[in-house]
Amino acid sequence: MLREITIGQYYPVESVIHRLDPRVKILGTIGYLISLFVIKGYLGFIFAALFLGVVTKLSGVPVSYMVRGLRAIVVLVAITAVFNLFFVPGETLFTVFGIRATREGLVMAVLMTVRMVLLILGTSLMTFTTTPGNLTDGLERLMRPLEHIKVPVADIAMMMSIALRFIPILQEETVKIMKAQTARGADFDSGGLIKKVKGLVPLLVPLFVSAFRRADDLALAMEARCYSGAVRRTKMEPLVFDRVDYAGLAIMAVYLAAAIALP
Repeated sequence: MLREITIGQYYPVESVIHRLDPRVKILGTIGYLISLFVIKGYLGFIFAALFLGVVTKLSGVPVSYMVRGLRAIVVLVAITAVFNLFFVPGETLFTVFGIRATREGLVMAVLMTVRMVLLILGTSLMTFTTTPGNLTDGLERLMRPLEHIKVPVADIAMMMSIALRFIPILQEETVKIMKAQTARGADFDSGGLIKKVKGLVPLLVPLFVSAFRRADDLALAMEARCYSGAVRRTKMEPLVFDRVDYAGLAIMAVYLAAAIALP
Protein backbone atom coordinates (compact mmCIF):
# COMPACT_ATOMS: atom_id res chain seq x y z
CA MET A 1 0.00 0.00 0.00
CA LEU A 2 2.72 2.48 0.93
CA ARG A 3 4.51 1.92 -2.37
CA GLU A 4 1.33 3.01 -4.17
CA ILE A 5 1.24 6.48 -2.61
CA THR A 6 1.94 8.97 -5.41
CA ILE A 7 0.44 12.13 -3.89
CA GLY A 8 3.03 14.89 -3.59
CA GLN A 9 5.47 13.35 -6.07
CA TYR A 10 6.70 15.08 -9.23
CA TYR A 11 6.34 13.22 -12.53
CA PRO A 12 9.12 14.45 -14.87
CA VAL A 13 7.91 14.65 -18.46
CA GLU A 14 7.82 17.36 -21.14
CA SER A 15 4.30 18.80 -21.62
CA VAL A 16 2.46 22.08 -21.99
CA ILE A 17 1.07 21.72 -18.45
CA HIS A 18 4.55 21.25 -16.99
CA ARG A 19 5.71 24.44 -18.73
CA LEU A 20 2.91 26.58 -17.31
CA ASP A 21 3.74 29.14 -14.64
CA PRO A 22 3.20 27.58 -11.18
CA ARG A 23 0.91 30.49 -10.27
CA VAL A 24 -1.40 29.51 -13.12
CA LYS A 25 -1.50 25.91 -11.91
CA ILE A 26 -2.15 26.94 -8.30
CA LEU A 27 -4.98 29.30 -9.30
CA GLY A 28 -6.33 26.70 -11.72
CA THR A 29 -6.37 24.06 -9.00
CA ILE A 30 -8.18 26.41 -6.62
CA GLY A 31 -10.72 27.20 -9.34
CA TYR A 32 -11.24 23.50 -10.04
CA LEU A 33 -11.81 22.75 -6.34
CA ILE A 34 -14.33 25.59 -6.15
CA SER A 35 -16.20 24.14 -9.14
CA LEU A 36 -16.41 20.72 -7.45
CA PHE A 37 -18.17 22.23 -4.44
CA VAL A 38 -20.43 24.43 -6.57
CA ILE A 39 -21.58 21.60 -8.85
CA LYS A 40 -24.73 19.87 -7.64
CA GLY A 41 -25.84 17.45 -10.39
CA TYR A 42 -24.52 14.59 -12.51
CA LEU A 43 -24.12 16.77 -15.61
CA GLY A 44 -21.76 19.10 -13.78
CA PHE A 45 -19.60 16.23 -12.49
CA ILE A 46 -19.42 14.70 -15.97
CA PHE A 47 -18.25 18.08 -17.29
CA ALA A 48 -15.64 18.35 -14.49
CA ALA A 49 -14.40 14.82 -15.15
CA LEU A 50 -14.07 15.48 -18.89
CA PHE A 51 -12.19 18.72 -18.24
CA LEU A 52 -9.79 16.94 -15.85
CA GLY A 53 -9.33 14.17 -18.42
CA VAL A 54 -8.32 16.66 -21.12
CA VAL A 55 -5.86 18.41 -18.78
CA THR A 56 -4.42 15.05 -17.72
CA LYS A 57 -3.94 14.08 -21.37
CA LEU A 58 -2.12 17.36 -22.03
CA SER A 59 0.07 16.85 -18.94
CA GLY A 60 1.48 13.53 -20.17
CA VAL A 61 0.98 11.93 -16.74
CA PRO A 62 -0.35 8.35 -17.16
CA VAL A 63 -3.87 7.85 -15.83
CA SER A 64 -2.74 4.61 -14.15
CA TYR A 65 -0.11 6.55 -12.20
CA MET A 66 -2.72 9.05 -11.00
CA VAL A 67 -5.26 6.38 -10.05
CA ARG A 68 -2.62 4.59 -7.97
CA GLY A 69 -2.74 7.47 -5.51
CA LEU A 70 -6.44 6.83 -4.87
CA ARG A 71 -5.73 3.54 -3.11
CA ALA A 72 -4.60 5.44 -0.04
CA ILE A 73 -8.06 7.02 0.41
CA VAL A 74 -10.27 4.01 -0.42
CA VAL A 75 -11.24 3.53 3.24
CA LEU A 76 -12.08 7.22 3.71
CA VAL A 77 -14.23 7.24 0.56
CA ALA A 78 -16.01 4.04 1.62
CA ILE A 79 -16.80 5.40 5.10
CA THR A 80 -18.12 8.66 3.63
CA ALA A 81 -20.34 6.76 1.18
CA VAL A 82 -21.75 4.50 3.90
CA PHE A 83 -22.57 7.43 6.19
CA ASN A 84 -24.38 9.23 3.38
CA LEU A 85 -26.25 6.09 2.35
CA PHE A 86 -27.62 5.29 5.80
CA PHE A 87 -27.94 8.67 7.52
CA VAL A 88 -29.47 10.91 4.83
CA PRO A 89 -33.27 10.94 5.35
CA GLY A 90 -35.55 9.99 2.48
CA GLU A 91 -37.31 7.08 0.77
CA THR A 92 -36.27 3.70 2.20
CA LEU A 93 -34.46 1.28 -0.13
CA PHE A 94 -33.51 -1.45 2.37
CA THR A 95 -32.74 -1.90 6.07
CA VAL A 96 -29.59 -3.28 7.71
CA PHE A 97 -29.67 -3.95 11.47
CA GLY A 98 -32.58 -1.56 11.80
CA ILE A 99 -30.78 1.28 9.97
CA ARG A 100 -32.50 2.53 6.80
CA ALA A 101 -30.67 3.07 3.54
CA THR A 102 -32.46 5.75 1.53
CA ARG A 103 -32.70 6.62 -2.16
CA GLU A 104 -31.60 10.18 -1.42
CA GLY A 105 -28.68 8.82 0.59
CA LEU A 106 -27.62 6.65 -2.34
CA VAL A 107 -27.62 9.66 -4.67
CA MET A 108 -25.66 11.70 -2.13
CA ALA A 109 -23.17 8.85 -1.61
CA VAL A 110 -22.48 8.60 -5.34
CA LEU A 111 -22.07 12.36 -5.75
CA MET A 112 -19.83 12.63 -2.68
CA THR A 113 -17.63 9.75 -3.86
CA VAL A 114 -17.21 11.30 -7.30
CA ARG A 115 -16.46 14.69 -5.72
CA MET A 116 -13.75 13.26 -3.46
CA VAL A 117 -12.12 11.28 -6.29
CA LEU A 118 -12.02 14.30 -8.61
CA LEU A 119 -10.75 16.48 -5.75
CA ILE A 120 -7.81 14.15 -5.05
CA LEU A 121 -6.98 13.72 -8.74
CA GLY A 122 -7.21 17.46 -9.42
CA THR A 123 -4.92 18.46 -6.58
CA SER A 124 -2.50 15.60 -7.31
CA LEU A 125 -2.12 16.75 -10.92
CA MET A 126 -0.67 20.05 -9.69
CA THR A 127 2.09 18.28 -7.72
CA PHE A 128 2.70 15.80 -10.56
CA THR A 129 3.43 18.68 -12.97
CA THR A 130 5.17 21.16 -10.63
CA THR A 131 8.48 20.75 -8.85
CA PRO A 132 8.51 21.61 -5.12
CA GLY A 133 10.82 24.54 -5.83
CA ASN A 134 8.53 26.05 -8.46
CA LEU A 135 5.51 25.42 -6.26
CA THR A 136 7.19 27.29 -3.41
CA ASP A 137 8.03 30.23 -5.69
CA GLY A 138 4.48 30.36 -7.01
CA LEU A 139 2.92 30.30 -3.54
CA GLU A 140 5.31 32.97 -2.33
CA ARG A 141 4.48 35.28 -5.24
CA LEU A 142 0.74 34.78 -4.87
CA MET A 143 0.82 35.45 -1.14
CA ARG A 144 3.23 38.41 -1.35
CA PRO A 145 0.47 41.03 -0.75
CA LEU A 146 -0.03 39.46 2.71
CA GLU A 147 3.41 40.74 3.71
CA HIS A 148 1.83 44.17 4.19
CA ILE A 149 -0.11 42.77 7.19
CA LYS A 150 3.01 41.08 8.64
CA VAL A 151 2.23 37.56 7.43
CA PRO A 152 5.48 35.49 7.13
CA VAL A 153 4.88 34.53 3.51
CA ALA A 154 8.39 33.18 2.85
CA ASP A 155 8.29 30.95 5.94
CA ILE A 156 4.86 29.56 5.02
CA ALA A 157 5.96 28.79 1.46
CA MET A 158 9.14 27.13 2.72
CA MET A 159 7.21 24.95 5.19
CA MET A 160 4.87 23.75 2.46
CA SER A 161 7.80 23.01 0.17
CA ILE A 162 9.57 21.00 2.89
CA ALA A 163 6.36 19.08 3.63
CA LEU A 164 6.00 18.10 -0.03
CA ARG A 165 9.66 17.06 -0.24
CA PHE A 166 9.32 14.91 2.89
CA ILE A 167 6.41 12.81 1.52
CA PRO A 168 8.54 10.53 -0.73
CA ILE A 169 11.38 10.53 1.83
CA LEU A 170 9.12 9.31 4.63
CA GLN A 171 7.54 6.81 2.27
CA GLU A 172 10.93 5.26 1.52
CA GLU A 173 11.80 5.30 5.22
CA THR A 174 8.54 3.49 6.03
CA VAL A 175 9.26 0.76 3.48
CA LYS A 176 12.76 0.26 4.93
CA ILE A 177 11.41 0.01 8.49
CA MET A 178 8.70 -2.44 7.40
CA LYS A 179 11.29 -4.68 5.74
CA ALA A 180 13.51 -4.55 8.82
CA GLN A 181 10.60 -5.35 11.17
CA THR A 182 9.38 -8.14 8.90
CA ALA A 183 12.85 -9.69 8.98
CA ARG A 184 12.55 -9.67 12.79
CA GLY A 185 9.23 -11.51 12.68
CA ALA A 186 6.71 -8.66 12.61
CA ASP A 187 3.45 -9.37 10.75
CA PHE A 188 1.58 -6.42 9.20
CA ASP A 189 -0.92 -8.34 7.04
CA SER A 190 -2.59 -11.18 8.93
CA GLY A 191 -5.17 -10.97 11.72
CA GLY A 192 -8.16 -8.74 12.36
CA LEU A 193 -8.38 -4.97 12.47
CA ILE A 194 -7.28 -4.66 16.11
CA LYS A 195 -4.26 -6.90 15.55
CA LYS A 196 -3.25 -4.93 12.46
CA VAL A 197 -3.50 -1.65 14.41
CA LYS A 198 -1.34 -3.07 17.20
CA GLY A 199 1.11 -4.33 14.60
CA LEU A 200 1.66 -0.76 13.40
CA VAL A 201 3.20 0.27 16.74
CA PRO A 202 6.69 -1.13 15.94
CA LEU A 203 6.43 0.73 12.62
CA LEU A 204 5.16 4.13 13.76
CA VAL A 205 7.53 4.61 16.71
CA PRO A 206 10.81 4.38 14.71
CA LEU A 207 9.15 6.32 11.85
CA PHE A 208 8.35 9.24 14.16
CA VAL A 209 11.85 9.12 15.65
CA SER A 210 13.36 9.16 12.17
CA ALA A 211 11.11 12.03 11.07
CA PHE A 212 12.05 14.18 14.06
CA ARG A 213 15.75 13.37 13.56
CA ARG A 214 15.55 14.43 9.90
CA ALA A 215 13.70 17.60 10.86
CA ASP A 216 16.36 18.45 13.46
CA ASP A 217 19.17 17.83 10.96
CA LEU A 218 17.41 20.04 8.41
CA ALA A 219 16.95 22.83 10.95
CA LEU A 220 20.65 22.71 11.90
CA ALA A 221 21.67 22.78 8.23
CA MET A 222 19.45 25.79 7.54
CA GLU A 223 20.81 27.63 10.58
CA ALA A 224 24.40 26.83 9.56
CA ARG A 225 23.68 28.46 6.20
CA CYS A 226 22.19 31.53 7.93
CA TYR A 227 18.74 30.98 6.46
CA SER A 228 16.22 33.69 7.25
CA GLY A 229 12.75 33.78 5.71
CA ALA A 230 12.48 37.53 6.24
CA VAL A 231 15.14 38.26 3.62
CA ARG A 232 13.83 38.89 0.08
CA ARG A 233 15.84 36.59 -2.18
CA THR A 234 16.42 36.76 -5.91
CA LYS A 235 15.43 33.77 -8.04
CA MET A 236 17.62 31.83 -10.43
CA GLU A 237 14.60 31.54 -12.77
CA PRO A 238 12.21 34.46 -12.12
CA LEU A 239 8.54 33.72 -12.76
CA VAL A 240 7.27 35.56 -15.83
CA PHE A 241 3.82 35.20 -17.39
CA ASP A 242 3.78 34.13 -21.05
CA ARG A 243 0.96 34.04 -23.60
CA VAL A 244 0.38 30.38 -22.79
CA ASP A 245 -0.10 31.29 -19.12
CA TYR A 246 -2.69 33.95 -19.94
CA ALA A 247 -4.45 31.46 -22.20
CA GLY A 248 -4.49 28.93 -19.36
CA LEU A 249 -6.07 31.44 -16.98
CA ALA A 250 -8.68 32.35 -19.60
CA ILE A 251 -9.57 28.69 -20.21
CA MET A 252 -9.87 28.10 -16.46
CA ALA A 253 -12.16 31.13 -16.09
CA VAL A 254 -14.41 29.87 -18.91
CA TYR A 255 -14.52 26.40 -17.32
CA LEU A 256 -15.41 27.79 -13.90
CA ALA A 257 -18.18 29.95 -15.35
CA ALA A 258 -19.59 27.00 -17.30
CA ALA A 259 -19.46 24.72 -14.24
CA ILE A 260 -21.36 27.28 -12.16
CA ALA A 261 -23.97 27.74 -14.92
CA LEU A 262 -24.67 24.01 -15.32
CA PRO A 263 -27.73 22.66 -13.43
